[in-house]
Amino acid sequence: MTTQAQSVAQTSAAGGEALLTATDLHRTFGTTQALAGASTSVRAGEVLAVMGPSGSGKSTLLHCLAGILVPDSGTVSYAGTDIGSLSDRDRTRLRRTDFGFVFQFGQLVPELTAVENVALPLRLGGTKRAAAEVVAREWLGRLEVEDVAAKRPGDMSGGQGQRVAIARALVAAPKAVFADEPTGALDSLNGERVMRLLTEAARGSGAAVVLVTHEPRVAAYADREIVVRDGRVSGLAA
Repeated sequence: MTTQAQSVAQTSAAGGEALLTATDLHRTFGTTQALAGASTSVRAGEVLAVMGPSGSGKSTLLHCLAGILVPDSGTVSYAGTDIGSLSDRDRTRLRRTDFGFVFQFGQLVPELTAVENVALPLRLGGTKRAAAEVVAREWLGRLEVEDVAAKRPGDMSGGQGQRVAIARALVAAPKAVFADEPTGALDSLNGERVMRLLTEAARGSGAAVVLVTHEPRVAAYADREIVVRDGRVSGLAA
């Protein structure tokens, strides 16, 4: 392990103990090497922007940090636990209880209303419908979309849908939120609003945010930036 990787494994560049740590990750898809020794970390309550050109490996890094993908080698540690050592079932449970997700196109359930979509993580965790929807409505209010509570995704604008998706990601009080190009399908005005609300809400709840983007104006909302090139992490925040 390199000196840099050892340092990353112990503490975040921003100071303090890391909540999530990736150390010397390698991941290939067929003959394509997506990660070639990537290392980074993120603290609780920190917003980390992951930048890089298309095909650089930044989304693969996010998916490994979130336990969606298991690296071919290297480790991902969450709160001291090696995620790669967990079973598929335990990683799925971890993603449901401790992690939240926001993707480029929201990925809301089209048959459900906004309040039902936001309440879904709580319902999957065993919360009764009425109680889950009370909390869901509170989050819709915090994300400034309480007026679409009864609407289905097809009846919302792109910006509204993405704010509903953020409410869903945060409703179960996750320790970490993974956002992959969350403003990629939005115009600049809606993108700015979504990023302001996402970062304010996450910081208010103490959640770490790993934000994949190729846009400097989006990365500007982060506390710190790293750059992924050719499957490796570079920059001041490595």
